[in-house]
Amino acid sequence: MREAGWRRSKIRICPLARSPLHTRPMLHNLLHQWIGAWLGWVETGGYLGVVILMAMESSVLPVPSEVVIPPAAIAAAAGGKMSLIGVIIAGAVGSWLGSAASYWIALWIGRGVIDRWGKYFMISTEKLDRAERFMARYELGGVFFARLLPVIRHLISIPAGIIRMGFAKFSVVTILGATVWCSVLAWLGGNVGRNDPGLMQISDNSVKAERLIAAIKPESHRIAIAVLVVCALYIVAMKLTAPKKAETPK
Repeated sequence: MREAGWRRSKIRICPLARSPLHTRPMLHNLLHQWIGAWLGWVETGGYLGVVILMAMESSVLPVPSEVVIPPAAIAAAAGGKMSLIGVIIAGAVGSWLGSAASYWIALWIGRGVIDRWGKYFMISTEKLDRAERFMARYELGGVFFARLLPVIRHLISIPAGIIRMGFAKFSVVTILGATVWCSVLAWLGGNVGRNDPGLMQISDNSVKAERLIAAIKPESHRIAIAVLVVCALYIVAMKLTAPKKAETPK
């Protein structure tokens, strides 16, 4: 009897038995700390940070523009050091720099080297084939619209370099497309930031995250629409870059 009672008491006080209840507040706090810290880092990095992160996004490094431009725009509209116009310009410049680097590297090394070593830089043959098909079908206009499409946004520069598209034309349409995309993301972030103009003056990351979440709620319908649009664009990108029946190998 004593042994059974001892076992029951051990089970009651076992931390693992209570862990699901205790980890929720911990994860909640960690998430809030991370959100507040990321917003602060974007603000601290300023325009140069936006340029660097967007250059990475437009090359082969996985830094989605959706986690760069909106936080920067929120910080700008919520009393930060940057302006919305400055965020858009910095984002477009960064996109062009990353795209230009990919363009020249692809032009110099060619498709064969990319096919062999691209997998080590998260450039699969299938993704590159999609970007090449998109480029072949839509040419100069394809570079512009690629800036609005997931998946091929950061790869379109490679086939442009491989086919030796004029760099001046490539640069113009890249900057135009990137400016449109950054403007949309900045508009969404700016609407959130304007809901709490004093947000960036808060030093506590948890409090900053709470205030940010409260500021997002009035814009939830716009954000939901934006998410649906991104999903639709993804589907469009898959359709536009899929091989035609005549191109499909038997």
